[in-house]
Parts: sequence; C-alpha cells; structure tokens
Amino acid sequence: MELRLLVTFEKVATVLSFTRAAAELAYAQSSVTSQIRALESSLGTELFDRLGGRIRLTEAGERLLPYARQIIELAEEARAAVTGAEEPTGSLVVGTMESLTSYRLPPLLELFHHRYPKVRLALRTTIGDETRQALRQGTYDLGFLMEEETEHPGLESEVLAIEPLALVGAHALEVSATSDLVRHPLLATEPGCAYRDLFERELKSVFPDVQFMEFGTIEATKRAAAAGLGIALLPEVTVAAELAEGTLVRLPWEPPFTLRTQLAWRAGKRLPSHARLFLEQARKLVAEQG
Repeated sequence: MELRLLVTFEKVATVLSFTRAAAELAYAQSSVTSQIRALESSLGTELFDRLGGRIRLTEAGERLLPYARQIIELAEEARAAVTGAEEPTGSLVVGTMESLTSYRLPPLLELFHHRYPKVRLALRTTIGDETRQALRQGTYDLGFLMEEETEHPGLESEVLAIEPLALVGAHALEVSATSDLVRHPLLATEPGCAYRDLFERELKSVFPDVQFMEFGTIEATKRAAAAGLGIALLPEVTVAAELAEGTLVRLPWEPPFTLRTQLAWRAGKRLPSHARLFLEQARKLVAEQG
C-alpha cells in the first residue's frame, strides 16, 4: 500500500466525498478516483459503496481507516524526526466556539502567526456534539470544548480551566434563587451551547414551560441584555468589558453547575509536534488569563 493512496483514502473517508477530497488535496477528481481504485485493487476489496451521488465506507473500509490514520501519523512523525526541522511545520484544523475565538484565542493565534509561520492553522466554529463528532472522524485535529463533563467517548481531553459564568442584565435585580429568574425575560444564544442548555435545564426544574428569546450570537445577546430586554447567562470572559464599563450589571444568582474549558483530540491519535505545541501554548495562555 502506497502512503499517498492511504492519504487519499483517509481524506475521502473523512469527508465522504470524492469532489471535496479532491479540492482539499489539490487533485483532479479523476486522480482521486483512480487512486482509490488502485488501493482497492491492491487490497482485493471495495472500500466504498457508491450510492448514486453519495458514498459510504464498506466494512473493509471501516476496518482500514484507523490503520490508515496511524500509518499517516507515524509517517509524519518519522519525517519530522529524520529532517530534524527546528521550526514547527504542518497544518492544524481546530474546532472552536465564538466565546473562545473572540475572547480567549486572539493572543494564541497572534503568537502562532508571528513565531510559527509554517504552522497552518484553520479554525472551524462548531459546538458540542458537532465538535466531538468531527474529532472522532478526523476532520479536526484538536477541538475546544466547554462542557460540564470531562469524559468523552472516543476522545482524550485536557481541562484547561474552570470557565466562570455570569448572569447579567442592564440593571441590578434581586435574583438570588432560581425561582426568581423566571419572573424576568430570559435571553440566550442558540441551543447546543453547553451553558445555555445547562441553564435551560436548571430553569425547567422549577418552571417546565420556561421560554427564551434567542439571539444566536454572544454579541447579539449582550446587546439585548444591555438594552434592557432581559437577563442572560454568559461566560464571564465574554462580558468582562461590559461589566467594567457598567453597561451590564452582574446579578447575584450563581449557577449550580460548573463548565470546564477543554482541548480534545481523537483517542489513540499521536499528536504531531506542532499539535503538541498548540496544546502547550493554549494551556499556558488560559492559565495566564486566569
């Protein structure tokens, strides 16, 4: 089995599209098709079922995929060890979320841009289940999670920090108990965001018919809260500037759950040196931010 054929197979198996794989590998689609056929011929079995305009892995393809990924990762390690490259190099696809991309990661991205210019970072904004699935499939190399749980099937993860949350509004309110909150309009980001879902679960334990005004993004939610449209629970880092300026007020209710910012990767994956460097710098950055 040639390494280049395994690389092509792994990409097609990850994105489940010959067209998309060709684009990402900078090949003609016919080249991708011929490489997959060559690999199938050498193994004496079909690796993909062709279903009209869609494809899926056969049982043989499912069995080959983890081996292909291990071989590719080991080849990358070997190349780096032999060449002895002092400057980190390679591509890194990282799943992240709005709260981290906008409020925590800029210093880390700036560091990599200036100090490690040969590391090609690509950020993908997804949350929760989408990020975990992309990591398991190998679409992402690393992924930031902001979750209550720290155990994720099929993944390894490192907790970087406890992520403080703040209930905010335009004015001071007496809302020390959960039952107090439902007397006020509730603002939220989209479902699927861990802190929003945990907040909703807590409120529904007291008031099952609770409803939110949804604003999609953190910025839109903050502006709605500052305009007096209601109260919102958001990561403290995202509202620190508004709390300091006085455009938002922190309310006395404390959430009965804890979120942890984590960096995760596929279980059993050998992280290449530039991925380990990213993890190390992310760990250091979050610790410094407090």
